[in-house]
Amino acid sequence: MFKALLSRLFQALLVLFVLFTVTFFLVKALPGNPFQNAKAIPAHILKQMNENWGLDKPPLVQYRIMLGNYLHLDPGYSTRLEGRPVAEVIRQAYPVSLLLGLVAMTIAVGVGVPAGCLAAARKNSLIDTGSMAVAMLGICLPAFVIGPIFAEIVGRKLQWFPVIGWSFTDFSTWVLPSVTLGLAYAAYISRLTRAGMLDTLSQDFVRTARAKGVSGINIVFRHCLRGGLIPVVAYLGPAFAGIVSGTVVIESVFQIPGLGRHFVKAIESLDAGMIIAPTLLFGILVIGANFVADLLALWLNPRLRKSS
Repeated sequence: MFKALLSRLFQALLVLFVLFTVTFFLVKALPGNPFQNAKAIPAHILKQMNENWGLDKPPLVQYRIMLGNYLHLDPGYSTRLEGRPVAEVIRQAYPVSLLLGLVAMTIAVGVGVPAGCLAAARKNSLIDTGSMAVAMLGICLPAFVIGPIFAEIVGRKLQWFPVIGWSFTDFSTWVLPSVTLGLAYAAYISRLTRAGMLDTLSQDFVRTARAKGVSGINIVFRHCLRGGLIPVVAYLGPAFAGIVSGTVVIESVFQIPGLGRHFVKAIESLDAGMIIAPTLLFGILVIGANFVADLLALWLNPRLRKSS
């Protein structure tokens, strides 16, 4: 077990190193510089600004300097936000994105798992066909399509929930963005749950339980749910990371002051600090979410525990 943990840690560090390297050189490959949109800067002042930010050095030298800063947990400063520390911007904006992702993930699991269980229990019925058709529709429609539709109908016309803004204390501002973000993943989860439950329901022990007179509800929830959720748990790791990173689009649609807004603006202004730091943060989130998903899979599946 200890060797497995060390192996996972080494893999995580290697992935983050490659992610940092690729992101850095992709940013440097973009045309222009962070100060290209500044108005009427004299040439000598622009030269001094490039020297102050180290942009006059060769890319490999900049890479070595930035890598050393990140190894000391110092992501540097933002060129777009007038020299504000990148770490300070992330501390202020990331909790919004993370909370939005957590609420959306709760909605996805809360809707997808019951829908998949119900569809599997009523296989080939109208409920099964209808729920899977809705799930397929949710998969086909991306969040940037569902979001404006919800904003127009539910928010502007019906005026049930606010369309723009975010407040930690006003739960009504959470509804539209979190539901928009969670519905697509709920569709995937419902289909995975149905497939896992159908596989488990076809096992010999289920037929034995039915022969003994065990009710259908007990068979589904007491005997089959744990095994049927194994495919869902394997998907939850990358799904959660995808939800949190997917808040970039939702934050733009609903004008939410999260990290996604800063990330998009950083790409437009070639702000390397505000591009690389969130990318590494999302990479850490993917690695952590997959690790937690693996632990849940071990807990659900005794055969995996025995083989590990």
